[in-house]
Amino acid sequence: MTLTGTTTERVDGRRRRGDDSRRAILREAVNLASVQGLDGLSIGELAERTGGSKSGVVALFGSKLDLQLATIRAARETFIASVVEPTLRAPRGLERLWKLCTTWLEYSRSRTFEGGCFFRAVAAEADSKSGPVHDILVTIDEEWIAFVERCVGLAADDLPALQNPGLLAFELIALMDAANRGSLLHGTARDYELAEAALHDRLLAAGADPELLVATRK
Repeated sequence: MTLTGTTTERVDGRRRRGDDSRRAILREAVNLASVQGLDGLSIGELAERTGGSKSGVVALFGSKLDLQLATIRAARETFIASVVEPTLRAPRGLERLWKLCTTWLEYSRSRTFEGGCFFRAVAAEADSKSGPVHDILVTIDEEWIAFVERCVGLAADDLPALQNPGLLAFELIALMDAANRGSLLHGTARDYELAEAALHDRLLAAGADPELLVATRK
């Protein structure tokens, strides 16, 4: 009985240490990839950053492809916690849609990932390639587009001049992406300020009540 219990404790301890090491490596991997891209992920550099060994990283993730896919999934979890979940806590309608816009801008501005939006950073190197990395990034991007479209649809009653929900969703995403890209290139917050003003004006053009937008922003 004692031997069985001791063995179980040892296995559980190794599993916990392995999980902790995996999380630590992925924290470094998502930030590294947001700056250098997924192709720039180095098992040796990750081992050095986390105080581990190359063999330890390989044991946890297998191939570089497996590491890349795990990094993307970890980034998705962070994105959901940083943008999607706060958005969903806002009431349905214009308030939720505006919360989505401002939360995404803050997610990029605060450098949740060192290189700005992780997915915009890695998409640039994967969009013309085929394979598992491309496929999972397409799936995640489609999830994001569908989420924005759903938020626009739920705000339709607050946007009486809205004619094309899909087009509005596309425009909102484009403005957010432009802020992320411009801020990284120029190293200033000006693009976020411009993007927020443009997002605000676009919703006004769709018929949003200015007073409701102001109240929602506070």
